[in-house]
Amino acid sequence: MIVLPRLYPILDAGCFPNAVGLITAAEELASAGVTLIQYRNKSGNARVMLEQARELRRQSRARAPAPHLPRLIMNDRADLCLIAEFDGVHVGQDDLSPASVRRIIGPDRWLGVSTHNQAQLREADLTSADYLAIGPVFATSSKERPDPVVGLEGVRRARELTRKPLVAIGGITRANAASVIEAGADSVAVISDLLREPGKSAEEFFRVLR
Repeated sequence: MIVLPRLYPILDAGCFPNAVGLITAAEELASAGVTLIQYRNKSGNARVMLEQARELRRQSRARAPAPHLPRLIMNDRADLCLIAEFDGVHVGQDDLSPASVRRIIGPDRWLGVSTHNQAQLREADLTSADYLAIGPVFATSSKERPDPVVGLEGVRRARELTRKPLVAIGGITRANAASVIEAGADSVAVISDLLREPGKSAEEFFRVLR
């Protein structure tokens, strides 16, 4: 079973004015000690996604010694994960099935699956997913049409239903992250609260999540 770090940053390309901002944020996070980063781009432009993903991988290799390379996870696209030499894929309920993704990426890369209620989590728990995500825990502005908020109680119930590593996502900040871990999550996925001064913000998360 894999071990997740407490902090799981998600770099959403839509939150940055250009690719330079995205890459700079990744560099700052890695320098702060982040060991797992998900790259998300909902634009649908595969060429742009691949260019950005390859640059993320190149920069991570160039700036960190091998034992400290951040693990890079591709959102949605198993094919681009392979081409960009990422370390895993994270899929949602409307993406390829976990079984299909596993056939593409093989047994060694990480596979994460998003769930939004108990039924979805039970189903995902039966797959080869390495970790499961539950959310949104709190109200979030990172999605145009978010699923209903599950709250801390939803995290507690998810913890009871799976032994797989559990990532909580949705509206998580430095102010509420500790309560999410206390509710049973192994890791917190964060987008918005890392946008301003990513490195410094990550260090503050680390202090909160000790």
